[in-house]
Amino acid sequence: MAGLSANTPTPTEITVHQQSRVLEVAFSDGARFRIPFELMRVYSPSAEVKGHGPGQETLQTGKREVNITALAPVGHYAIQPQFSDGHDSGLYSWEYLYDLGARQAELWRDYEARLAAAGRGRDDAMPVKSAGACSSH
Repeated sequence: MAGLSANTPTPTEITVHQQSRVLEVAFSDGARFRIPFELMRVYSPSAEVKGHGPGQETLQTGKREVNITALAPVGHYAIQPQFSDGHDSGLYSWEYLYDLGARQAELWRDYEARLAAAGRGRDDAMPVKSAGACSSH
């Protein structure tokens, strides 16, 4: 993970809005973003989501209703949210949060294009990883 460069804006305020499901972040350069939890979860910088190299990403679906249940600081450079679906391994550096906020429209378009290419929808359930572990009623 890239460290902070001298010109990386740092958060001056971070607010979790449970009702609207957005993380509001104000930065030292005056920028203020409202980043939807769903976008954060879909673009989690964790190995579980990103994979270990290009083309190994796991397409995330069914995250529209996800909440952040806890938010832990990591040093002076990142936060580690815990999501209501149990995901908690993503470290969001200040640089990454700023990028998510600044590029929201582009990231949504990219996500929707990847969903369309996979024939999936935003609200589809995530596929179950282990075969035979799913029981239907």
